[in-house]
Amino acid sequence: MAILKIAKMGHPLLLQKAKEVDDPTSPQIKQLVNDMLDTLNDLGGSGVGLAAPQVHISLQVVIFEAVNEKKTSLITLINPKIKILTKETSIDWEGCLSVPGLRGKVSRPNKIKYTGFNLEGKKISTIAEGFDARVVQHECDHLFGILYPQRMEDLSSLQFVSEARHWSE
Repeated sequence: MAILKIAKMGHPLLLQKAKEVDDPTSPQIKQLVNDMLDTLNDLGGSGVGLAAPQVHISLQVVIFEAVNEKKTSLITLINPKIKILTKETSIDWEGCLSVPGLRGKVSRPNKIKYTGFNLEGKKISTIAEGFDARVVQHECDHLFGILYPQRMEDLSSLQFVSEARHWSE
């Protein structure tokens, strides 16, 4: 079990494109995913996904929770690709472990198809909608050096979560 340190906004690694993984089945990738899972679990539910660049590893690996048929499962996605399936978008709040304590409203496509590989090297191809689509896009953005504030159209919604809780009571 290894708890990895989370890179915070301002760290140069978070602004770079991550390298593709040569062998998704390698022991090093399996160890990285296990360490990322331990890290996410250690945070006590404050995140639903994590990308390798967030733990100082420049590789195209993400893990995230997805809800399928009212059941939550953890997805490991290596070398992902996203195809937008609709012009319809939604604006919703996003937060990020690399931008702690803040949240902001981000517009994202409602329906996507993501492809990539799992830890067994098998091709994954899934259609995601709504919140699941948002999570996948958010985590995959990390692989291309993009943090959610860069996606915000209106920075006036960027706020500290502690303030939002205080004023919304």
